[in-house]
Amino acid sequence: MSNSVRAVTVRDCSIGGPELVVMAGPCSIESREQIFHAAEVVASTGARFLRGGAFKVRTSPTAFQGLGWDGWKLLREAADAFSLLTVSEILGEEQIEGARRYVDLAQIGSRNMQNIPLLKALGRSRMPVVLKRGFGCTIDEWIHAAEYILHEGNPDVVMCERGIRTFETATRFTLDVAAVPIAKKRLGLPVVVDPSHAAGSREWVESLTLAGIACGGDGLLVETHPDPAKALSDGPQAVELAEFPALMEKCRRVA
Repeated sequence: MSNSVRAVTVRDCSIGGPELVVMAGPCSIESREQIFHAAEVVASTGARFLRGGAFKVRTSPTAFQGLGWDGWKLLREAADAFSLLTVSEILGEEQIEGARRYVDLAQIGSRNMQNIPLLKALGRSRMPVVLKRGFGCTIDEWIHAAEYILHEGNPDVVMCERGIRTFETATRFTLDVAAVPIAKKRLGLPVVVDPSHAAGSREWVESLTLAGIACGGDGLLVETHPDPAKALSDGPQAVELAEFPALMEKCRRVA
């Protein structure tokens, strides 16, 4: 973590301060039982945010697309039950106002990083935003995307490095650890790291999580699921919920 950035405050949580802010939960909200179980374990580790997708952008149109508004309602209920904040992806301008009831930190996904109308709308909304880097985008392009939000009057932007597409196929994407200090210096905004999407396999999530802390990440965005083998999306990269506390304990020791 670094004190050289301007912290972004989401309700009672400061991202970019001395605390390593952990955001964790399943890729997709699948059921009440699943998201409440995840919330209970996530909260027990000291994590601050419950993550979960309700509107899912998938490569295949036949893949699970999420529970929509019902998913957001479950996310809010589970988070409130365990005193957590929520982070979830917003896909379009038309969702912003309704999302305010359920989502504390609006996520802009990798595919939408250059969706300029959405960036501007979230800028006007003043909702705190976490902006994921596009998997085919340079650091400059990522920074300019953030500037669209900032220029609309919204200073509460958190950057998220989640890996980029390279020639390497051993991982799903290549985690660009150099992007973390560069973006922090260039923008003066906090940067969190998503080791799950970069790894693509839970086998490598721990190493990339620790790398994200070592390179100066202000927080982590980690996928965890009660039963990854049965997950409706991104199961292979999700840390098993029973193993999540041990991972967080390692993070606390090195943070």
